[in-house]
Amino acid sequence: MLALRLPPDIEARLDELARLTGRSKSYYAREAILTHLDDLEDIYLAQERLESLRRGESDSVPLSQVMKQYGLDD
Repeated sequence: MLALRLPPDIEARLDELARLTGRSKSYYAREAILTHLDDLEDIYLAQERLESLRRGESDSVPLSQVMKQYGLDD
């Protein structure tokens, strides 16, 4: 179970969308989460990687090396 507190303007938009389409607000909340969860995870991992680089705990990899590794250096 998940409970969300939304700003009033977003809640109103969600209410209106649900009313117009006959779908539940939960349906649209679920769709939004499923659509954006991968992106949110990627952002988190990128931020963690950047902080690790800044602390000197890891090294960067040149783009040319990554492209060669994955066969994209054509």
